[in-house]
This record gives sequence, C-alpha cells and structure tokens, in this order.
Amino acid sequence: MNDITSATLYKFDKLKDTLKAMDRVIIAYSGGVDSAFLLKAASLSVPGEILAVTGISESLPEEELSFARELASSLSVKHLTIFTEELKNENYVSNPPDRCYYCKKDLFRRLRQIASDENFTCILDGTNADDANDWRPGRRAAREEEVVSPLLEAGLTKKEIRELSRNLGLSTWDKPATPCLSSRFPYGHSITAEALDRVHRAEKYLKQLGIKELRVRNHSETARIEVHPEDFGIVLNDTVREKIIAFLKSIGYKNVTLDLQGFRSGSANE
Repeated sequence: MNDITSATLYKFDKLKDTLKAMDRVIIAYSGGVDSAFLLKAASLSVPGEILAVTGISESLPEEELSFARELASSLSVKHLTIFTEELKNENYVSNPPDRCYYCKKDLFRRLRQIASDENFTCILDGTNADDANDWRPGRRAAREEEVVSPLLEAGLTKKEIRELSRNLGLSTWDKPATPCLSSRFPYGHSITAEALDRVHRAEKYLKQLGIKELRVRNHSETARIEVHPEDFGIVLNDTVREKIIAFLKSIGYKNVTLDLQGFRSGSANE
C-alpha cells in the first residue's frame, strides 16, 4: 500500500488475522469512517457470512442512512436496518452525560438477539484506539453485551483508518465525523423528535452553502453554529448571513449565533 507506514500495515495485518479467525459476524454499521472501514476489512477477511446492521431512529439523518445502504451494496455485504426506540426511554430523553449508554444498550441487545436467532458467532463495532481516550459511555454497553472491537484491539487510530481507507478506495476516507443528532444537545436538555428534526434541517441547509464540516448546537430557542474558522467568511457574508438567520428562524429558532471558537468535535463534553 502506497504511503502507509510499516507500523500501520502491521496493525492492518493484525486486524485481518483477527477477522479471519471469525466465522459469521454481525457488524454494528453506521456508514461512518470506522464502521465502513471495518466492513471493508471484514469483506476481505471473514470466511463466513457478514451482516451489517444499522439502527434507524430520529437521531440518524436520512442522508446518512442512504449513504450506508449504498456503501454496503457496493461491498456486496448483506445490510439489515432495524428501528430502535431510544426516544421511548426516559433515561435517554432526559439527556444525561451517559446518554449514549442507553442508545448503545438498546442497539446491542437487538444485535445480540439477531445473533442468537440466526447463529452468528460475533458482534463487532467500529470503536478505534483513539476512542479509548475519549468519553464513550457506549463502551460499557459493548462490554455488557460482549461486543468485540477489532479496530481497538489492533491499535488502529482514526488517522490510520483514514489512510488505509484511502488506499482501499473507500469514499469514507475523508468523510467528516457524523455523530448522532442527539450530540447537538447540551446535557440535561431534553431530546425530542421535533428538536432533532430541527437540528437536522438546520445542518442540511448550512451544508448546501458549501460548508463541509459543522454542527448546529441546540440550546432550546437558540442555534449555536460551529464551523471551522476558515468558513467564517461564508457564514458572515451579509447576504448569506441574512438567509441563514431567516431559514433557522423559519424552522423554530429565535436566536442564531456563531461560535467564535469554531468547530470542535465533542464540544458538549467541554
């Protein structure tokens, strides 16, 4: 592989050896950088059947689901979608700091049932080595449901996964991180289907302006926009700024702000 270090190649070989030892696997698959790379690696290594499963809920943008379907089809991997119901769980809706635990617990329980019913031997997720140093409540759910994290076990970082993805021809190699829409709500602010839809519509509108990576943080009646500083000029152009304000107010926000610290992943954890 061109431009890949020997250390990264060693980790990739370790990953493939791990996958070769598995028979029939289920992969928790969102279509993001990590799970897409894991799905590709599994398609090259797992000797038995692979089933990619995507959980559908109000917190998953429709375009992300379409992308996940197309990518799984391009890899000739069977893809199943299931409806999750985290918005019926008050522990999730109240949005505590461990909100992700309740979402992942519901998903992994469902995958465990599918594995039991259809004789799959392993459930895999796309946790990588960098995630071990971040606040990831969903890891507890993975441990409880005996979900295996091959990328983490191989020591592969996000940077290495992107490099390998590029060499493997995956379109996700430079795809921005796309955490669920619930991550746009400050802890303690209740999550509703209506508010999730409003965030989705706001971010979709901004992306149509040519901004590749952004977040619209939902603070009740206030939208706090995070974009990279180099994109401030797009947002602050007088004509564009007026259009942004008009659109966000039309979908229910009363106040529209630009965060001068710029885009940063996981700013809710600050």
